Amino acid sequence: MENKGRYGEFGGFYVPEVLIPALEQIEHAFYKFKDDPQFVAELDNLYKNYAGRPTPLYFARRFSEHVGFNVYVKREDLLHGGAHKVNNTLGQALLAKYMGKTKIIAETGAGQHGLATAMTGALFGLETKIFMGVVDIERQSVNVHKMKLCGAEVISVQGGTGTLKDAINDALRYWTSHVDDTVYIFGSVCGPHPYPTIVKHFQTPIGVEARAQSLEILGKLPDVITACVGGGSNSIGLFSAFVDDKDVRIVGVEPGGRGLATREHAATLVAGKVGVFHGAKSYLLQDEEGQVYETESISAGLDYPAVGPEHCMLKDSGRVEYVAVGDEDVLDAFELFTKTEGIIPALESTHALAYLVSQKGKLPAETNVIINLSGRGDKDVGIVEKNRPVE
Repeated sequence: MENKGRYGEFGGFYVPEVLIPALEQIEHAFYKFKDDPQFVAELDNLYKNYAGRPTPLYFARRFSEHVGFNVYVKREDLLHGGAHKVNNTLGQALLAKYMGKTKIIAETGAGQHGLATAMTGALFGLETKIFMGVVDIERQSVNVHKMKLCGAEVISVQGGTGTLKDAINDALRYWTSHVDDTVYIFGSVCGPHPYPTIVKHFQTPIGVEARAQSLEILGKLPDVITACVGGGSNSIGLFSAFVDDKDVRIVGVEPGGRGLATREHAATLVAGKVGVFHGAKSYLLQDEEGQVYETESISAGLDYPAVGPEHCMLKDSGRVEYVAVGDEDVLDAFELFTKTEGIIPALESTHALAYLVSQKGKLPAETNVIINLSGRGDKDVGIVEKNRPVE
């Protein structure tokens, strides 16, 4: 595995020796089954009849009128469970089933990956444990309840900042002593090889569908595509189908936290430095001594100090632009999009919407933009109400 999972200088696997056989086992199973006709047919059936694929590409007319150009929304929020996460958990849980495993674990921040894992655990009859930081448990209580309804055990992580990075730490620690019967269903295109490759593979339907839908609806490819970036799975899922189309501008949008002064604690690709975190080399929010910053974002799902290695490579190559937007702009965009389209977006996805609002007056009226609406905002209503009470 030494030279695998590399995206330029990024990626790889920097893990305790006890985990290497488990990672190699998952890698072997993935390459054995990902193109297996029976596996593919079973997964396609689940995507269609359980998750609800394909998702529509929707023209947001009133929002487009506000920003002054054409915005088409890839409606991943319509998937079962309310987010793109189910694409990946169905693929990895099915892989666990083919591997003969009986237990699965996962980490979660905003709760969407935890919920998607709990749903698929129930679907396949797999014992499920979800590791979640105590701070995120409090601000995402609705998703915690849903996970428990699906039969999953939610393990509260008290250490560190009580957020996503700490949940991953504890999940990896647990996995080291339970590798024989347990598969770790990782939630984003981060972590040690082969996870960035596996998660990307199961999220590529987003981009494949969006590309075909653009050609059908517009008769051509979009001018711009954009998505939020935390770990980066929803964005890689969209970007993957357009990377080779040089005329398509690609923009990834990170959290800027409470303002420009806090971006060094929020926007990994905008302000990070190269380091190793959770088993992979990537850009990382860290101080001069290499200590990881305590991250902060209004969105639990983006509250993470690292990012997927392919995003790092895409940044360094110049193929993708990465920008950051602040919490106040996100709250403004949340209110605007909900009131103009009657769609409540997840705070993660709203970062990309906020970027589009910032482009008002800067893009020609004939510009066609595809944004990935990676999830719905039911889970975030309490956070928004706390920050912007509805009169």
